[in-house]
Amino acid sequence: MNYEQAMEKLQKYGQTQLLRFYDELDDSQKAFLLDQIEAVDFGCINLEPIDFNKGHIEPMGAMKIAEIKERKEELKKVGLECIRAGKAAALLLAGGQGTRLGLDGPKGTLNVGITRELYIFECLINNLMDVVREADSWIELFIMTSDKNDEATRAFLKEHSYFGYDESHIHFFVQEMAPATDFEGKVYLEAKDHIALSPNGNGGWYKSMQTAGYEKLLDQMGIEWINIFAVDNVLQRIADPAFIGATILSGCEVGAKVISKVAPEEKVGVLCYRDGRPSIIEYSDLSEEMMYQKDENGDYAYNSGVILNYLFKTAALKRIADMNMPLHVAKKKIPYINDNGEYIKPDEINGNKYESLVLDMIEMMDGCMAFEVERGKEFAPIKNMHGVDSLDSAREMLKDNGITL
Repeated sequence: MNYEQAMEKLQKYGQTQLLRFYDELDDSQKAFLLDQIEAVDFGCINLEPIDFNKGHIEPMGAMKIAEIKERKEELKKVGLECIRAGKAAALLLAGGQGTRLGLDGPKGTLNVGITRELYIFECLINNLMDVVREADSWIELFIMTSDKNDEATRAFLKEHSYFGYDESHIHFFVQEMAPATDFEGKVYLEAKDHIALSPNGNGGWYKSMQTAGYEKLLDQMGIEWINIFAVDNVLQRIADPAFIGATILSGCEVGAKVISKVAPEEKVGVLCYRDGRPSIIEYSDLSEEMMYQKDENGDYAYNSGVILNYLFKTAALKRIADMNMPLHVAKKKIPYINDNGEYIKPDEINGNKYESLVLDMIEMMDGCMAFEVERGKEFAPIKNMHGVDSLDSAREMLKDNGITL
């Protein structure tokens, strides 16, 4: 893209301010900025508030732990057949930094060990290796990094020999970015030759895979299911054969691992139906009536808390790939370059970041199979150093599951 083409694109979206320092740049800086302008989707910027809670909400049932145990062999048989046929893959959402954990680097590089080194990445790969050994078959592992941590993530895993995972079955790609704006929708520059960008949300994973060229690889390998999971839950089971089997047998396009809430007020998103389609409602959007509503068995009706571990059918992902996903606006402190070319690190919230969320992908699927797991065995997220969902609580749960720290 040359200067004239860039200006034409920016005029279309009212973002010509991004070229205001162009004449001050050297040739390499000019080329970098023009490449960014060409790559960025400015059409994603929408200041109109979207009501994500419209529609008629109803409870969704789940396959309970007791039923799963009763049907364990049947479910595992179907899942293992899928894995051994090379039809299931795993995808780690690993774009986060460990800033809140006092870590200057990717969150997955956090050492959770006490008397020995044991990293988050290592815990997750160990969990996946359990299935590899059981199935006697390698599972393709995709790892989505971010612009900020891609190099460090690759280097860390290579340095640790991928914790025993076969490198030929690991595929890295970088999450796509979205522009950050002021409250009037004008995109910020974070340097004279750099547009201010942020990751496009966990709902952007499949589009980022497509951009990286991996959709063709999925077709070539005959992969029909992708298990996506977050980096911070060190106990979660990945490519779980029973989960895969249950989702396949259900006929649904997506499966979701869920936990029973410890209390109606627990701050976790819950699976439900919205206008007859599978959906996730955030805890903050549950009315008090819904929060305490009981079903015919006397259990809380909105009780299936999601843990960001989903199994998507690839055919369904292709179907929705070109649909416009709703974008959620997050108000943030965004460092920027002012009109005088000075770098400003604001003390107050000064703009918007835009992200798509995986919960919106769920609503685009034809049917969701909720699969209940035991909290004490599969839910140990590390979001803080201390307190609830912390390094402290995760360490206790790892020890409870027989893992030496």
